[in-house]
Amino acid sequence: MEYEGRRGPGPAHELPTTVAQARDRVREVFERLAERRTGADELLTDMLLVTSELATNAIRHGGGLTGFGVRLEADALVLTVADASPEFPATLPGNGPATPGGFGWPLICRLAKHVSITPVPGGGKIIEVLLPLR
Repeated sequence: MEYEGRRGPGPAHELPTTVAQARDRVREVFERLAERRTGADELLTDMLLVTSELATNAIRHGGGLTGFGVRLEADALVLTVADASPEFPATLPGNGPATPGGFGWPLICRLAKHVSITPVPGGGKIIEVLLPLR
């Protein structure tokens, strides 16, 4: 699946509206590869965690998903999430029980092979994450 910046005809081209729908898309693409990989369960868990974090942030803090895509490359799954906010993800300093949140972005960066953020003219951003198929 390539990056889908807008809604198109049919369910495969509609933007996910929930985090669960985003995870389902990643699971569908990954299952094409899973039978040929050792450690597939661990890889899928990492990919679903990153998907959950990015989709949740877009929905909660980014004004909603404006684009979503997932595709397989030779050595990585590429996840693309776009939202309406020009604000880049942040890590909140001093998190503790009284100040939840701020842990997702460092986790994404740790699990990813590469992360890029591209501002969108007129507002918003596109985050692309390459998750290695180790």
